[in-house]
Amino acid sequence: MGDGCQACLTRVPHATLVATIMCCLGVGVFCGTMFRGSTLSIRMFDEVFHFRLIWIEALQMIFTVGSACMAALGFMLLCLGCLATGATRQKVYRAWRARVGGRISCAIFMIITYILTFVWIMLLGFLVITTFLFTIFWKLCSKPKNVDLSTCIDFTQFDFMFPSSVKQEDMKICEAHKLKLFCKDYVEKAEFMFILAMVSCVLVILSLVHYLMCLSANYAHIRDHEKFQELQELQYLTNPDLHASKDRF
Repeated sequence: MGDGCQACLTRVPHATLVATIMCCLGVGVFCGTMFRGSTLSIRMFDEVFHFRLIWIEALQMIFTVGSACMAALGFMLLCLGCLATGATRQKVYRAWRARVGGRISCAIFMIITYILTFVWIMLLGFLVITTFLFTIFWKLCSKPKNVDLSTCIDFTQFDFMFPSSVKQEDMKICEAHKLKLFCKDYVEKAEFMFILAMVSCVLVILSLVHYLMCLSANYAHIRDHEKFQELQELQYLTNPDLHASKDRF
């Protein structure tokens, strides 16, 4: 039983497994927080500033589909890692065509992972800007005069950032119920969601870096396994007595 467990553990790609857990956890948190944060943003612009951002709704669908694709990619990389680990590698990549296919698969997944790393880095930059803006909004809400409802939160100096259909009076938040909607119901909750999304984005980037290291190692293992096979066959040809003790290889 002990030998069986040890043999099973040697077939598990622990580094790829850790990267897959990080990727699935980060993607799951990212999808949930971004969906909730974007929903709060849509409602905030609709109910406070009286205009609707259609492209945010499209982003929600993109985030959902992209998260599902990332999870599928993580499990495919985990399967590839299982095939290139331990005794499984010796059985799967014994033939020349299998070794070539394994190296091509590792190279393709390395290119995909490398591109996705840059995509998630750009997404992290977008989240940093978004979180910074919502932090500024929350700082405006936390000013003592705004808390006491003695002044308005005025965005008229940023009218160039609003659509032309938005009226000047809608850019001033003075009423108590609008201040509560803007600060407590939307900005405070959305800021927390975007902070969690930013942290999960960092986790996904770390998992992609782990995947790149694992794929590079698997590529080298498959390539070296071909050389090991040639060396083993050469030893068999020069010394036939080694067939009786081939288990040590």
